[in-house]
Amino acid sequence: MTSEAFFEQLDSHRGQRLPFVAYRKPNTDAIIAMLQKDETLYTTTEFTETGFVFAPFDDREDAVLIPLERSELCSVIPEKAGISSNEVKSSFVEDHTDKTTHIDLVQKGIDAITKGDLRKVVLSRTENVTLSESNPLGIFKRLLSKYPTAFVYCFYHPKVGLWLGATPETLLKIEGHQLFTTALAATQQYQGTMDVQWPAKEREEHWIVTNFIEGRLKSVVNHLKVGEVETVKAGSLLHLKTNISGTLDEKGLNFKHLLGTLHPTPAVCGLPKEEAKQFILEHEHYNREFYTGFLGELNLKKRTRRHTNRHNAEHDAFAAMMTVSNLFVNLRCVQLKSNNATIYVGGGITKDSNPEAEWEETVNKTQTIKSVL
Repeated sequence: MTSEAFFEQLDSHRGQRLPFVAYRKPNTDAIIAMLQKDETLYTTTEFTETGFVFAPFDDREDAVLIPLERSELCSVIPEKAGISSNEVKSSFVEDHTDKTTHIDLVQKGIDAITKGDLRKVVLSRTENVTLSESNPLGIFKRLLSKYPTAFVYCFYHPKVGLWLGATPETLLKIEGHQLFTTALAATQQYQGTMDVQWPAKEREEHWIVTNFIEGRLKSVVNHLKVGEVETVKAGSLLHLKTNISGTLDEKGLNFKHLLGTLHPTPAVCGLPKEEAKQFILEHEHYNREFYTGFLGELNLKKRTRRHTNRHNAEHDAFAAMMTVSNLFVNLRCVQLKSNNATIYVGGGITKDSNPEAEWEETVNKTQTIKSVL
């Protein structure tokens, strides 16, 4: 299948108001699509199904599922000229949350932390953009071209909406009994070099996330390994990142319990988890929906081999099927409704936060999506 045929198939599916998701995993070439064959809204609460999951921030709400068994699976590795970032972009008019409103919200978060109720809370806002025209697949192509190291996706369901994003953050990767996740937090603008200094506030924010994930996984993961802190680039921003890995208990994986221990992480919610979540629900005064939720491949099957000599057919006898899940936190995302785009953006607040600086951080983060609209 050519890239042109692949995208025409996506466009045709959307024209028929049928659900689909198209995505590319970080640092890979293949674009994968699951094209649901009916318009039913499937959900999951136990996460035992196989398919693509799209879960909201509020874990009390059901996650949307595109079931593999009710979908056509297709993929393409684009030719070099197959994904162009030079398509004509739409002009747009901004209408974002008032700066004063967001600064006041951040100050409320700082006050709550100072009083001792919270250690960290992640506060967000929306920015509304009116497009002169909106071609979601054109935006998707530009995201693919611009962000090769991110999880890039286009999700559509007539009963849910159309979302696109390029997220740098892994929530959970499981291959058989091997688990991998990352602690990603702290932000500063990329200024042409990766050799940067990180202020104490940013280092503390990252430590809080890492410590939370490590503490939550100790009871369910063996041989837990926490890597070194490194600076990584995502678009025009830099973040602090720590890789975390381990082996799951072979007695069985309770995926729902495992997700519940991590989601929402302090990187998108805060600490203590429930108190931070309640503060967000009470004070943000808008529904995050799927922003800071999670999405990705759920319980797919992957064939593995014990031998690498592909020319020896006898080695096929040693092939085995492994269950694989690749889930990502839904950051750097936008929701499209006709010619209106809603950009979701936020930042972590600690006792050392500066409200004006936190506003500027959200402005910087919006550039990821604005650059492709």
